[in-house]
Amino acid sequence: MPIELKMPALSPTMEEGTLAKWLVKEGDKVNSGDILAEIETDKATMEFEAVDEGTIAKILVPEGAEGVKVGEPIALLAGDGEDVSAASAPKADTPAPAPAKAAPAPKADETPKSAPPPTAAAPRPASKTEGDRIKASPLARRIAEEKGIDLLSVQGSGPGGRIVKADIEQAPAGSPAAAPAPATAPQATPPVATEIPHEAVKLSNMRKTIARRLSEAKQTVPHIYLTVDINLDALLKLRGELNKGLEGRGIKLSVNDLLIKALAMALMEVPECNVSFAGDQLIQYKRVDISVAVSIPGGLITPIVANADGKSVSAIAKEIHELAGRAREGRLQPHEYEGGTASLSNMGMYGIKQFEAIINPPQGMIMAIGAGEKRPYVVNDSLQIATVMSATGSFDHRAIDGADGAKLMQAFKRLVENPLGMLA
Repeated sequence: MPIELKMPALSPTMEEGTLAKWLVKEGDKVNSGDILAEIETDKATMEFEAVDEGTIAKILVPEGAEGVKVGEPIALLAGDGEDVSAASAPKADTPAPAPAKAAPAPKADETPKSAPPPTAAAPRPASKTEGDRIKASPLARRIAEEKGIDLLSVQGSGPGGRIVKADIEQAPAGSPAAAPAPATAPQATPPVATEIPHEAVKLSNMRKTIARRLSEAKQTVPHIYLTVDINLDALLKLRGELNKGLEGRGIKLSVNDLLIKALAMALMEVPECNVSFAGDQLIQYKRVDISVAVSIPGGLITPIVANADGKSVSAIAKEIHELAGRAREGRLQPHEYEGGTASLSNMGMYGIKQFEAIINPPQGMIMAIGAGEKRPYVVNDSLQIATVMSATGSFDHRAIDGADGAKLMQAFKRLVENPLGMLA
């Protein structure tokens, strides 16, 4: 019997993916550990490895197919010694019973006999379904929906009675069945009718996920925003001195690296903000993992600096440089961007003075960093010109009280303005 290769769950939250590219073709022999395909999730493009040895008997889902559900068969693998052509050939289904001949109409002078009691419907062939689920390729399902064809009325010619594209194309078109109403119907975004010259760009899986998660976060998480102005002069001076000392090691610290360290230490100082709201529970974390927002083509991803409070600033700088590079290549592993206890988003490099970031559930807070700019600022009771930035903390008010959020912002400001404390 051929082995079904199914769409893998490449992350705990993955429900479907795009089969971006096949790296094998039908008839190729593969060994355990060989890379079979590239699969796009909502965050990255990941490789699908073979677990068993054998020969690719049939590819069921073509490359480029979108919305392939986790667990959906995507190929058949023939074992050692198994005839590939036999494994890929469609199995003969149990022949459908011949339609019963219509009973002759009663004559005019004949009293019709009473109808026989109804009999139970004959069961469908087992090869056509898996449990309560009809076996059909994603492409076949899509075409059937467009043409209004009931899949129950189609005889599959694929492996194990699977309904494929050719079966749908040969079936007569019918009336589309009414889709069952969802329990909570989301409000559909109306199409934009415009005469302005434009181009409609199809959303990527990443952009769909960003839209869904941000909408859910803004609608379900009560945000509270707290902003402080911070004098950066001492931190900029320390950064320059540290970079001179790190030249021989090829490490260059950014302001963002120091801010990540400051946020991590502030969260350890105010653990009431290093939490997640979980219904009837409050999850209190014992270490600080900072998710750092990184802009990539097509969206945003948040690689994680784990145990940021316990790492040196130079270690954070090296880790962020490596994670951000692989994030832009779409090569992060799920454990490198899923999780985190708090987030930091810096838009200062774009000259943004201040903004309010949306919390990334289940995290309880995110720090939004604005640009450092020369401003009039009171230093030692005298008005001077200083490099000042605005930082805004967004807090989940279900889990974090305003006073605790204020304590965190106070601790963050103190650490940034007295940065030597981060190195002790």
